[in-house]
Amino acid sequence: MTKTRSLAAAFLCGAVLTAHTTLIAGAGTSEQPAAKTHDFEPTSFYTTYSSIWAPVLRIRPGDSVRTRTFDNDRDAKATRLGVGGNPSTGPFYVEGAMPGDTLVVRLTKVRANKKTARQGGRINARAINASYLVGATYDPAVTGEWTLDMDKGVATLANPTERMKGFTVPIKTMLGCVSVAPPGMEQLRGTDLGVFGGNLDYNDNVEGTTLYFPVFHAGGLFGIGDAHAAQGDGELTGSALETSADVEFTVDVIKGEIYQQVRAETKDFLIAFGVSGSVAESIQASTTLLVEWLKKDYGMTDSEVALFVGAVLQYDIAELVDPHINVVAKVPKTALASIKR
Repeated sequence: MTKTRSLAAAFLCGAVLTAHTTLIAGAGTSEQPAAKTHDFEPTSFYTTYSSIWAPVLRIRPGDSVRTRTFDNDRDAKATRLGVGGNPSTGPFYVEGAMPGDTLVVRLTKVRANKKTARQGGRINARAINASYLVGATYDPAVTGEWTLDMDKGVATLANPTERMKGFTVPIKTMLGCVSVAPPGMEQLRGTDLGVFGGNLDYNDNVEGTTLYFPVFHAGGLFGIGDAHAAQGDGELTGSALETSADVEFTVDVIKGEIYQQVRAETKDFLIAFGVSGSVAESIQASTTLLVEWLKKDYGMTDSEVALFVGAVLQYDIAELVDPHINVVAKVPKTALASIKR
């Protein structure tokens, strides 16, 4: 069953869905089964983004899944599918999601589930100039091993130098990889990213975030992976505080609506991802996506949206060190509250 729901009726907390938006949802009627919660224990992981991987579970709009991620292949009992790093759990087939639709995924739980994490110890060459890169002297005895104290919500270095014994980092568990299958017959490594999502490495892809994916294949084929206990912008050391996580998510489908890159919402921001080959191109991609979103959902003219983003837009460099760059454009919801729709 499809139905039209108003903004107030949308199940996604804070979701910006217009009154004419058509969704498929678990309504619990005779035509549509009630929404279910699925407990899924993964026994395999895939390390490339592709439509070739068979779905591990078929779910309906409105359903929730409770599962977990792998920590960089460290699960001896799991079957490995594909070659490369960043193992993903899934893919999950969402009934009714078809090319040209938008898959909506709300992350209702993202919690690190182990007491340790590992981080790279050298600054990536993209982030520094040549003289620093050549002259830097790294001590192999200084490692990026971390201890996670979930009760206190902080991470501490397992073997700190004397200077860094007081250094702590707040735990903010995020998913580095969130994806649908990429367009066509593309098969990309788990470290890559694009219009399908993938290794976005955005440190606000956390519990409570809602993500919007363009659908390129039947079922969407959604996957998750690459959990980090914390990460600075850009993932400058090539790997953040790598760990594993318990994850719960809920899905829905917006029929007949598609944007060219991934979008997201937190309680505070509307967010547009821009994945491209350079920082400049990524800024263009994310800004264009965001203003198109604002024009569509808020009815703004080009002049109005120019004044709005010129006053309040913010950028985050989410991913700097992998095959593509990801620059996020975002606007605060507090500013949107004053805009008449």
